Amino acid sequence: MDAVRLIVTSRRALAAGGGAAELLAEVWQAQALAQAIGSRLAVAGPPELRGEALGLTELAGRGCGVLDTPELGPGELRAAQLTELGEARQSLMYLGGLLGEVGIALVGLACSADDEATYWQCMEAIDAADESRDRVLEMLRKLADRDQAVPEREAG
Repeated sequence: MDAVRLIVTSRRALAAGGGAAELLAEVWQAQALAQAIGSRLAVAGPPELRGEALGLTELAGRGCGVLDTPELGPGELRAAQLTELGEARQSLMYLGGLLGEVGIALVGLACSADDEATYWQCMEAIDAADESRDRVLEMLRKLADRDQAVPEREAG
């Protein structure tokens, strides 16, 4: 499945909410998807994005690592369903939106956490989602810079 469709599926699942365990599972899924997209971009994406894509892979992996791994049935791991990135800019725009929504969901969850462990887990996951989103925004900036440089080269 292409990246944008998987991101849209994740956004819908995150918005559907549920209890704390379901929400944390969706956050984990979103971070795993960000990790997979970062990995694909690092290997086969535009050359100017590869360093930031590696950083995204590491940060999203950290985001998964601070959360308990959800119990998923066969075929439920969205990141494993990623077959193509599609257009890098569009995928990154959607991924940035998803990571922003992850952060918002985690803030709400942290504010209503019944125990300190859940609160701190959310705080670490917020940090990872925010840093991952920063990497996505940096990649979008690099794509915009590249696109602006192309007409200058063609005119010269």
